[in-house]
Amino acid sequence: MIKLELVAGVIGFALWVYCLVDAIGTPPQRVKHLPKAAWIVLVLLFPFVGSIAWLALGRDRGARPLTRSQGAAPGFPEYERPGRMAAGDAGRDDEFLRQVRARAEEQRRRHERARREEAAREEAERQRLRAAREAREQGRSGSEDEPGAPAGG
Repeated sequence: MIKLELVAGVIGFALWVYCLVDAIGTPPQRVKHLPKAAWIVLVLLFPFVGSIAWLALGRDRGARPLTRSQGAAPGFPEYERPGRMAAGDAGRDDEFLRQVRARAEEQRRRHERARREEAAREEAERQRLRAAREAREQGRSGSEDEPGAPAGG
């Protein structure tokens, strides 16, 4: 007898939670007879009677499903989308993939060449700056060694 009461209590609680969530999640334009807030209060205050009333009278069962603009997910996975292109000729697919690989390889080569040229430019600039600094240092040390040069440069 206790098991039966426990099962009935669990089922009643599940029904109450389902109806409460359904009432909260239902768009206001799909609620019948009472305002949405009134249905939620009714389900909260009278769990069993409110839940049954919500299921029988409160929601619009014949309503159309949500459209894509309202946020509904598509009814089919992307790979089963109507009009999806499918491979028709394996030879043409292989040729297309060869062209894609060739373009990717050419882009990789251009990128590597540009990277090497940039590195060479940077190295040349470093060598030019190093040579200028050494020349400047040579000019300073040469003027200090000369006799009769003014002190304090």
